[in-house]
Formats: sequence, structure tokens, C-alpha cells
Amino acid sequence: MSTSTTTHARAEAQPAPTVGRGRWPLLGVAAGVGAIVATLALDIHPTGWDIDTPYSQAVVDEVSSGKAHASVIVGYLTVGLLLFLAAAWRRHVEPRALASTAARVVPLALTAAAGALSLGYGWRGAFGLYTGSEEGAFDTEGLYILFVLNDFGAYIGYLGVTVAAVAVVWMSLRERLISRWIGIFSILPILPVVITVAAFGLPGFPGVASGLWLIVAFAGLAFGRSPINR
Repeated sequence: MSTSTTTHARAEAQPAPTVGRGRWPLLGVAAGVGAIVATLALDIHPTGWDIDTPYSQAVVDEVSSGKAHASVIVGYLTVGLLLFLAAAWRRHVEPRALASTAARVVPLALTAAAGALSLGYGWRGAFGLYTGSEEGAFDTEGLYILFVLNDFGAYIGYLGVTVAAVAVVWMSLRERLISRWIGIFSILPILPVVITVAAFGLPGFPGVASGLWLIVAFAGLAFGRSPINR
């Protein structure tokens, strides 16, 4: 084999370097905004619900089909942003953190979240469809089943984002690849998830905390001085 061929082969085997500080983390900021809007602002639980009063099938008449429709639109956009964010992380971060297992967990966790949220937001879209343009396709009992699925459906999927936050904490406080303040802040959305699951079996808190975490953590990566994005 010639020297030029050997050199070319070695060049192809090396990871492509990233140049300068990138703004790719802004994908995470956009995903965080989408998470808050799609999950919280467009939540389909009726307002004024008394926690001491159990739901009945009559609740399906109180849910806004328009909010459910808007939620699936914004939710699916958020799913797409999470997938692009995972791909950008792999491209820009992993070549700079070759010895870090946590760095490889982040895009896997974001991808897992995107897959689960495709279902969660899809159920919201289905509810909006069958209480809107295709009203009458299901009876009240069938719609109530969809409502129950939507109780936590768009919240549970953000567990993957919580796992990504755990990996960021490790990368920050142990490996020093991310600014320390981002690691400390990233503990905040993790603790309530652990506490509520351990104490009550409540599965939905990841959807409450993940949007804010994505906004703050990835804005910090975009404009701060973390080693992985200099």
C-alpha cells in the first residue's frame, strides 16, 4: 500500500473536528420551549378540576379538541428537535469526549425520549381528532380510554431527558467537560423525579421539569465556556 493511501485511510478513521464555539445547543433551547408549550401550556386536563373528585366519562365533553390538536403539532415539532439535538450532540461533543461514557448516554437518552413522546403526543392528537373533525367515531367510553392515556402520556416520555440530565451532571462535576454551574443546576430537575417516583409512584414529573432544564442547560452550553463547546 502506498504512503498516500495509508495517510488517506488514517484521515478517514479520525473523527471530524469541530471548529470554534457552535450554536448547535440552541436546538435544545428550542426543544425546551416546545416541551413547555406542548405539554404544559396545551395540557388537556379541564381547568377547575377538584383533585378530590374522581374523573368520570363525562370529562371527555370538557376537554378542548383544539388544544389537543395544537399539542400534537407542537409536540411533534419538539420530537424532531430532540432528534436533531441528539445528532448534533454526537457530531460535536462525542469527538471531544472520546473517553466519556456519559457523553454517549445523552444522545441515546434524547432519542429514547423522542420515541416515547411520539406516542404521548400522538394520543393527544388522536383525542383531538375524535372529539373534533371525526367526532362520533368512538363512543364516550372509547374517548375516556384515550383521556386516561393522556393523563400522563405527554409527561412520561420526558424521562429520557431526565436521564440526559444525569449524564450532564456526571460530565460536569466528575469529568469537568461541562461548566460546573450547569451540572449543579441539572441536579434540580432530577431530585423531584426521584422523590415523586420513590414516594408515590408518580411517573409524570419529568414532563414538568424537562422543558426548563433544556432551556437553561443548553443556553448555558451555547453561550458559556464549557470545554465541549469552545
